[in-house]
Amino acid sequence: MANGPGIVVTGASGRMGQTLIKLITASDACHVSGALERPGHEWIGQDIGTAMGGQALGVMVSDDPLAAIVKAQAVIDFTAPAATVAFSELTAQAKAVHVIGTTGMTEDDIAKIDAAARHTAVIRAGNMSLGVNLLTQLTKKVAAALDADYDIEVIEAHHRHKVDAPSGTALMLGEAAAAGRGVNHSDFRDSGRDGITSARQRGAIGYSAIRGGDIIGEHDVMFAADGERITLRHVASDRSVFARGALKAALWGQNQRPGHYDMVDVLGLSDWR
Repeated sequence: MANGPGIVVTGASGRMGQTLIKLITASDACHVSGALERPGHEWIGQDIGTAMGGQALGVMVSDDPLAAIVKAQAVIDFTAPAATVAFSELTAQAKAVHVIGTTGMTEDDIAKIDAAARHTAVIRAGNMSLGVNLLTQLTKKVAAALDADYDIEVIEAHHRHKVDAPSGTALMLGEAAAAGRGVNHSDFRDSGRDGITSARQRGAIGYSAIRGGDIIGEHDVMFAADGERITLRHVASDRSVFARGALKAALWGQNQRPGHYDMVDVLGLSDWR
């Protein structure tokens, strides 16, 4: 008999999807109950284990999210905003925990996720790693301690295939800095520099995005003043740090009431807010 809650992995053929499948398969606390891919994908109808080049797991890759999610206790979702919103409607109906690592979501997308969270536990974060979530809380504290004489820059680097910029993690860090200063992030966000621009706005939170090679994820938050700089940094060298955090969230969510949570809740860092 399978152990623990059944977890559906969306985007199963992707790098994160395959990492999650391997991690869940190796766990004694849960099992893979479904593997989803977009219609027409070449893996549809294949056993997810053999499709990944390993042993059969008895779980066929499917393009039918309803059939997979209705039987699941959790869904781990690193896909695209439109897909995530569609999955959220199904997880709400199934009362399955929805762990969302999807980035690039709009305010309208998040409002729809909020609606789903009235019916089930949703854990959404721009980054699932413990280190990044600690960095986020440190960023908030440092921003609160320093005034606007310290210019804030968030510098992030990712692989060449990443399609959104700034990254979800970078925005999470910028929002933490804004919260530390007690200002509205959208009023001070500066991520569109190109060509001849005006002088930097006092209090602006700037963003720089680097894309190249197979960089998994690097994030720096720089506080730069006249004569000194403070830099907080996180480097991910293994994609499994995100997968481990997502799995921890899926298991943590089994005991939670419906609501919209984040990794600060999962990691018990709510006192740091």
